[in-house]
Amino acid sequence: MDTIQPADDTNKDFTPKGSEKERVFLDGPHSRWKELTFVMNVMKEFVYGFRKLHFLGPCVTVFGSARFTEDHPYYKLAREMGSEIANLGFTVMTGGGPGIMEAANRGAKDVDGRSIGCNIILPHEQKPNPYLDHWVDFDYFFVRKVLLCKYSYAFVVLPGGYGTLDEFFESITLIQTGKFQKFPVVLMGTEYHKDLYEHIQGMVKNKAIAETDPQLFLFTDSVQEAIAHIRKYAIEGFGLKPIRYMKPIPLLGEKKGIK
Repeated sequence: MDTIQPADDTNKDFTPKGSEKERVFLDGPHSRWKELTFVMNVMKEFVYGFRKLHFLGPCVTVFGSARFTEDHPYYKLAREMGSEIANLGFTVMTGGGPGIMEAANRGAKDVDGRSIGCNIILPHEQKPNPYLDHWVDFDYFFVRKVLLCKYSYAFVVLPGGYGTLDEFFESITLIQTGKFQKFPVVLMGTEYHKDLYEHIQGMVKNKAIAETDPQLFLFTDSVQEAIAHIRKYAIEGFGLKPIRYMKPIPLLGEKKGIK
């Protein structure tokens, strides 16, 4: 029987175009002019994102892998979640790419909901999916991460890789440390994440986190349970009302919001 060799991704570049600038910046001290230029470029990207996303209304951000195809059970789960989130009146926000992100955006469009993507510019792998009302392209991962959180009242985490786990742990860390309000976080895929959940229980056992910290997220496979959790802790918890669209100011180059 032939042995299957692992794919050699050594020379495969999955880094965003802006990453070279980030790598240079993090190398250590540079001239004041170079560091000021980097900061100005970052500020420019933040302002661009703020202006593009200003009229969204309350969002729920869905995280997950870019690599699941539409025949995968997790794709179908994400699509159902996207529909139910949109039915609650939220804008569905994702990273804008394929896989789980596409599925959640697609689910929103299935029920005529609002669908937004914050897309990272990659030379390979990711481009905006076709189920977006609007999207914003970013060079810098950290700017994108801020925008994915800034407008959201809840976070849904489906199966994914390093990036998805980074987004999950960053969200609950910011809630744990009081940098975020206590937004509901839902971790879906109990079979996929069972070892992760056991690890978190081990962290409690070893007193690395508090006994109450696992309560910062709901662990479930049930769409109905996830939606009930979001309704209770986002809509009722923050007193959200039916969306009020902000009026654009043409003098500032603003266009009509998403409806």
